[in-house]
Amino acid sequence: MKKLLLSFVILMSAAISGFSQDGATAPDPKAPKIEFQTLDIDFGTIKQGSDPFRTVKFTNTGKTPLIITTCQGSCGCTVPTCPTEPTMPGEKGEMQVRYDTNRLGAFTKTVTVMSNAGNGTITLKIHGTVEAAETGLPTKTGGPTAQ
Repeated sequence: MKKLLLSFVILMSAAISGFSQDGATAPDPKAPKIEFQTLDIDFGTIKQGSDPFRTVKFTNTGKTPLIITTCQGSCGCTVPTCPTEPTMPGEKGEMQVRYDTNRLGAFTKTVTVMSNAGNGTITLKIHGTVEAAETGLPTKTGGPTAQ
């Protein structure tokens, strides 16, 4: 009886897997499509406390309205602000990305943008280096001066 039951389970598994699809579906030709001007946001070398904002531009190259549902930084020091209104087909839009420029040193972070676009979730990379700001105070150069 166990052999018969096992044979039946194997036969049914084979039949089900034979009829299943591979999961690939054709992309919707009417779906919105988001295309960013760049996926790499380079802050360059900046001074501590300097302008923390960069603007990222994108275009909806699809055939229906683009709705950005979520944009999220990889940590609390990276804060994106996404548009709340739909971007119509052919229209350009922009989002702001803020990095905490009081954190010294090199940085590489990401911003993940989720939308109804047919091309899926997009990840933007932000990077740069924050140098210490000038204090305006004279610096010490060493030992006593000779007279």
